[in-house]
Amino acid sequence: MSTNIDNIKVNKRRWEIEECFRIMKTDFEARSVYVKRQDRILAHFMTCFIALIVYRYLEKKLDERYTVDQIISTLQEMDFMKYEGKGYQPVYTRTELTDALHEAFGFCTSKQIIPIKKMRNICSQTKKPKA
Repeated sequence: MSTNIDNIKVNKRRWEIEECFRIMKTDFEARSVYVKRQDRILAHFMTCFIALIVYRYLEKKLDERYTVDQIISTLQEMDFMKYEGKGYQPVYTRTELTDALHEAFGFCTSKQIIPIKKMRNICSQTKKPKA
């Protein structure tokens, strides 16, 4: 009986690995790169791996309610216009997903001009490890 359970676990992990490859190839449009130097091979692999980790982290923070396509397209569309001396104005359409991102990460960028100092603070918060 435990063999069947072990087989189910292995198949589930295999499916998860295949899904990661599908996300990389289809959604992230990562294709084969013909590099020969070891450092460039490693750099390419690390870039792809980190992108996948960041996506999986976002997916978990959003309680797996959104597809990879929804997350990627929303992030690509979240753009700002900089007003010299004033700050950044959002130029994207607010959606349920943008609101979920704001809630998950504890800040909101969609309602008004964000002063330069506050935007720097938001950016620096993303670089600090959580306790």
